[in-house]
Amino acid sequence: MTRVFHAPGAFAIDPPPGLRVLPAPGEVFVSPKLHEELKNEPGLAQLVPGREVGLIGAQGLAHPDELYAYVGVTRNQMKDGSPVTSYGWPYAKNETVEPSTLDIVRFTLAGVVLLPLAVYLSVCARLSAAARTRRLAALRLVGLSKKGVQRVNAAETVAAALLGALLGLGIYAVANQLISRVGLPGFRWYPSDGSLSLSATFICLLGCPTLAWFAGAVGARKAATNPLAVRRSAVEKPPAKWGLLPLLPGLGIVTGYCVAGATGHVPRDTSLSSTLMPLAVVLVGIGLVLSLPILSRSLSRTLARTCRSLPLGLAMRRNEVEPGGVLRVATGLVLLVYAASLAQGVLIELDQVSKNTSPVQSYRLPLDGVPQDEQSAFEAVAGVRGYGVEASSWRDRDTEFPPMISAMVATCSQLRGMVPKIGRCTDGQPFRVVNPRETYDEDSKPGAIFPFHLRNERGERHVMTVRVPKRQVIYGDESGISALSSGQVVVPPSFLPAGFRPENATLILVSSSAPQTVRAVLDDIGGVDPIAKVMTPGVVVTALQQITVVKTILALGMVLGLIIGVAAYLVAATDRAVERRRQVTALSLLGARPRTLRTLQVAQVVLPLAVGLVLAVVAGKAAESSYLVTGGGEIFWDGSGVPLLLACALGAVVVAAVGSLPLIGRRIDPELIRRD
Repeated sequence: MTRVFHAPGAFAIDPPPGLRVLPAPGEVFVSPKLHEELKNEPGLAQLVPGREVGLIGAQGLAHPDELYAYVGVTRNQMKDGSPVTSYGWPYAKNETVEPSTLDIVRFTLAGVVLLPLAVYLSVCARLSAAARTRRLAALRLVGLSKKGVQRVNAAETVAAALLGALLGLGIYAVANQLISRVGLPGFRWYPSDGSLSLSATFICLLGCPTLAWFAGAVGARKAATNPLAVRRSAVEKPPAKWGLLPLLPGLGIVTGYCVAGATGHVPRDTSLSSTLMPLAVVLVGIGLVLSLPILSRSLSRTLARTCRSLPLGLAMRRNEVEPGGVLRVATGLVLLVYAASLAQGVLIELDQVSKNTSPVQSYRLPLDGVPQDEQSAFEAVAGVRGYGVEASSWRDRDTEFPPMISAMVATCSQLRGMVPKIGRCTDGQPFRVVNPRETYDEDSKPGAIFPFHLRNERGERHVMTVRVPKRQVIYGDESGISALSSGQVVVPPSFLPAGFRPENATLILVSSSAPQTVRAVLDDIGGVDPIAKVMTPGVVVTALQQITVVKTILALGMVLGLIIGVAAYLVAATDRAVERRRQVTALSLLGARPRTLRTLQVAQVVLPLAVGLVLAVVAGKAAESSYLVTGGGEIFWDGSGVPLLLACALGAVVVAAVGSLPLIGRRIDPELIRRD
């Protein structure tokens, strides 16, 4: 919830976007979503004190679900603030998602969506490649020129691409209207914000046919250049060894980061890692694609020489002479598993950012201008199990580095609720708290005397001197965000004169770190004082919404990547089935049984795919670990994600095995051979 508290000034200003007038003291303008929430949860009204006089228009909101309010107050109610001369900026002061987080999202989506998309486009460019190239080669043999053959193929491809672009833009327009109204987990948007601009529409309508033209021209080059080789089904050239070139440096970078994390030498140069890590991920992804035909051909040649099974031998010989077919069929599924591992790493890093590892959560509220009864109300908030007032000793401004200590005004029972472990202490006596795992305050030396300035609500001042006691109490807190600090002096509340408290003091409240408890405590603090300043060490409240949005976008990207990867496989499997009809028919005429043909078809796809998936799982986990090493978190190795990744790989193998049998079992059609 975002609340803007406005107090009238010396002259009138234009209202903010979405409002006709500014709220007067005691008046409130709220967003439509907040208006609904106030009806469902009347207790929220304490956070927006005043009489609701209207709703904020869409021009003043980022999305329909935004909880926003303009609250009118008096100058006396405004504890602090900034003069306002106008509302409205050409940019967002607080981004929904920070630029650094957006870079992570873009990097992940590039691997999860763009890599499978590139494979899908390349597969579609070669759809029914064998049948088409043979037809184009026939046109070349009857007298059509090289450019003519390329133009014929490109024109067919451009017509299909233009139709696809129009269909895609229409589907997007409908999907934007539907999804923007339903919303995604964590955020919604106005349909107009998701509509494509004229420039983007023009780029789609022009870019898709242009890309199709070049793809069609390149696809027809072989038929136009050497038509006889196409008609006679010349053997393909073996894949070049340079296909392994991108994989080796990519795995080298990834392995280097994994070794650095395992040996405790985590890299600190984030600028270098921010360049090397994306480069390594891209190189590994490209290397998986280019190395798959090479590995498939080598494996097929070895198995064909050693195996004594007729179906397996036929399958391996086919893969040996035609490794490109396996590349089209298996690449999409291999990249899908590889991208899934990268997405796991990003989600783990986001989980580390959003999760508070401490068993307790502290809240720091400055007490300047806070009356005593309001302080008591803060201390009585439900869910708070410990509290204390922290203050620093007075220091001479003329001295450059004056010695000073920190004191905590609290009882022993309050301290026990503030830290997980604390030794035995006695009420009514000051003592020092010491944590052996923290750096001790050197100024807190037993016997040293420090003055503390006190003040009451009437403005009267008093000076209290505190002698650092020899007695110490050991406490333990390994979270790093403890409410206490080693060397701090605990002063019993009875030592302070009645009605007085330290100047520039901070009230520290402590509750459980459970998310629902933290949310409830923050809501109740806002109920006591809607404009109270609250700091939550260990939890960045504004980052929680960002993480929700990022997780939703990543989940959507993974779904899109899954759809694209499966679509690429289905297209490639269908294309391969069309290309293989002649060979299947010939084997059937020679007496091959349907079961033999089924085994042959499955082995042709499953064995190379299994090799690619094993490589994708290993490379993906290594890339994920190296990403976590460079991310600055505490988790480097994700063992819990391995079963899910293996299940995805096994599922891909099953899908490939089932999808490789589209034509087996049909009746023998010798016409397929006679026409050839």
